[in-house]
Amino acid sequence: MWNKTRVAAALLVAGLSGALHAQTVVGVSWSNFQEERWKTDEKAVKEELARLGATYVSADAGGSPEKQLADIDGLIAKGAKALIILAMDKDAIVPAVAKARARKIPVVAYDRLIEEPGVFYITFDNREVGRMQAREVFKVRPKGNYVMIKGSPTDPNADFLRAGQQDVLEDAIKRGDIRIVGEEYTEGWKPEVAQKNMEQILTRNGNKVDAVVASNDGTAGGVVAALSARGLKGVPVSGQDGDHAALRRVAMGTQTVSVWKDARELGRKAANAAVALAAGKPVEGATTWSEGEKKVPMQAIFLKAVPITRDNLHVVVEAGHISKEELCRGVDKATGPAVCK
Repeated sequence: MWNKTRVAAALLVAGLSGALHAQTVVGVSWSNFQEERWKTDEKAVKEELARLGATYVSADAGGSPEKQLADIDGLIAKGAKALIILAMDKDAIVPAVAKARARKIPVVAYDRLIEEPGVFYITFDNREVGRMQAREVFKVRPKGNYVMIKGSPTDPNADFLRAGQQDVLEDAIKRGDIRIVGEEYTEGWKPEVAQKNMEQILTRNGNKVDAVVASNDGTAGGVVAALSARGLKGVPVSGQDGDHAALRRVAMGTQTVSVWKDARELGRKAANAAVALAAGKPVEGATTWSEGEKKVPMQAIFLKAVPITRDNLHVVVEAGHISKEELCRGVDKATGPAVCK
């Protein structure tokens, strides 16, 4: 009788615990799914929330800051106890954050900084990502005419990346070994905008461009298209995100580096942070950071990225990020990287 009572009590507690977890609704607001990587992020967030017993609800702003504000209203109305926000515009998102704060709903700024009090920030060390991009291009081309294709002007990451790139290139610029012959932001991180900007820079400089530091794989794709259209080969180009198309360009030799930010890890960490914050608990591994433009002290987690070049493409294959077959599709085995032979 005593054992039956204990079993019944245990089942009741387990049931109540499951019910409490089920009440943890996490709303995720995506800026868009333009880059391939965001689907990987989403999958990781959904799977981790499911593992934690929380509920995932989401909205895709489709690149519209206005729609993102409405999306967040909708997520709050659906009972979100925490929000994960990939902001399309760092300034336009502020009213939504204020609304969440007024309702005591914690906000996790996902990958892109939302520099507001009380926001939890999770990303990679983007200044270091910029350094990695510039280092790999500089190894290949330590002198010559450089082009800087930056990210979106509404995304703080664009300037963090550019600062890191400058850290690496500054001395060579001062010596006169490197000359910046073009520098443009890329509205919305759109590849077609990057391609147009690159085409205009090439025209202005009579195609005399020796290297391009592009800030992500989408913009790198636009740059490579512009270079190819002019018949320009062997120009080193950087990127980031580990997009499959970019990794194939690395294997083929048309892109020098893609700094791989493992979106699976970022998604899992963000999901754990959101659930902890919703429960009023501290986030494991968080540090205090205040290096944004406004110097607002924030709790944050910074993950480490890995520069992927032809020499270490095996890393993304062994990690299960891309299959060898997909990576090496169309690559000449005789001249391709070791992983494709």
